[in-house]
Amino acid sequence: MSSTASLARELAPPGPGAPGAARAAMRRLARVRLTGRGTALLCAGVVLTGGGVVLELPDLVGLGAAAVLVVVASWTVMGVQRLDAGRGALDVTRTLSPHPVVRGQTTAVRLEVGARARTGAAYERLARLRLSEQAAHELAGPHGIRARVTAHPDRLSVRYTLEPARRGRWALGPLLTTRTDVFSLARTTQPLGATTLVAVRPRTVDLSTRSHVLGDVDRAATGARLASTDDSVLREYVAGDDPRRVHWAGSARQGRLMVRADESAGVRPVTVLLDRSTLPPPPESRATSRPAAHGTRGVDHGERAVELAASVAVAFLEAGRPARLVGSAPGPVETPFSSGAGLGRAAVLDAAVDLRGHRSAAAATEAIVATARSLRLNRTGAEVTVAVLAPQAEAARHELATLAADGTCWAVVLTPQDVSDDAARTVADLRQAGWRVAVCDAGTPPAQAWSLLAERVS
Repeated sequence: MSSTASLARELAPPGPGAPGAARAAMRRLARVRLTGRGTALLCAGVVLTGGGVVLELPDLVGLGAAAVLVVVASWTVMGVQRLDAGRGALDVTRTLSPHPVVRGQTTAVRLEVGARARTGAAYERLARLRLSEQAAHELAGPHGIRARVTAHPDRLSVRYTLEPARRGRWALGPLLTTRTDVFSLARTTQPLGATTLVAVRPRTVDLSTRSHVLGDVDRAATGARLASTDDSVLREYVAGDDPRRVHWAGSARQGRLMVRADESAGVRPVTVLLDRSTLPPPPESRATSRPAAHGTRGVDHGERAVELAASVAVAFLEAGRPARLVGSAPGPVETPFSSGAGLGRAAVLDAAVDLRGHRSAAAATEAIVATARSLRLNRTGAEVTVAVLAPQAEAARHELATLAADGTCWAVVLTPQDVSDDAARTVADLRQAGWRVAVCDAGTPPAQAWSLLAERVS
């Protein structure tokens, strides 16, 4: 087994119609190579044919021509045949467990190549098939894929593990197959099966959201005492609900598990805002981006920022609060709040999978301004905003400061190695506007960064 980068252009699906089919056939023919035996037989045929012509020996010419024709026929058949069509068609199934995958954790992959129908042609193809799995480098890692192949009469079973090094969606497959003809004269490599997009979620750490400060904030926002179990509207328990919200007295009366559904008097929604300028820019725009975002260190620092934001959102969900994870973007915020430690956690982590950096500093400023404005226009008075920010330009600082005028706002400002004036001004302006701000170096572990903010809030 081997790991490669993304598929070459020649392996792309053909276009519709006869021209696309013809191009696909030509690509398959171009991938056929003669084996050592085929090359030797072709050379022998050419020599015999030439010698027969010179010596005027028809039998020798016929023998040489027959050898050449056998090689050409093998080459043509190998190029024209498709492994996923005809009487000997093969199918590929690929399953991952668990999926989605978590960055840095192991997932088991099971790949099976089996005969679509129990025919001799299919079994003959399986017997001469060699497999090579393709995987993005972010999935396979520096050491590639080490697999165990088990051959069965009607299928080939492959098992291996992945340990993704990067968050995101990465391609796995299609499977590359190498096979030879029955005479071992020609060899070809063809893709088989579809590409599987593997979603790699960020890691999360357990963060404590239980403190007297959170309770005080809730009371201040509502102007009332916290709700008791007698204040709650009850509904039937569904998978994903926080077990801590089970109403035991109501469950005993109803004869089925009931949970508190209305805790608006004491529970406030939480928006976790991730400034995407904490992430490295896309590869095509790094030549014009900030130097701090370059290289492995920039990538690691960005992943720590995502892990911090995701961990905060998940911690509030598990505490029974509606929460959402929002990345800075140039458009309005449309991400709904999620609830429950099961489905809510999945929604938050899925939202974190596709987060990417901005192409330029100007785009980053435009995005944070638009996001802060959208949150301010659509927020409720009870909403809590927790932001993970990079140092901001003046326009972004002004827009973020206005968020604290009608709500509770906390922020972790991640400062680069070379602390800039924007970092100090960001912290000063946010604190002056009423934000609770903690400052830490980019790349600080999420638990440590959250502890610094908890101290500030306390």
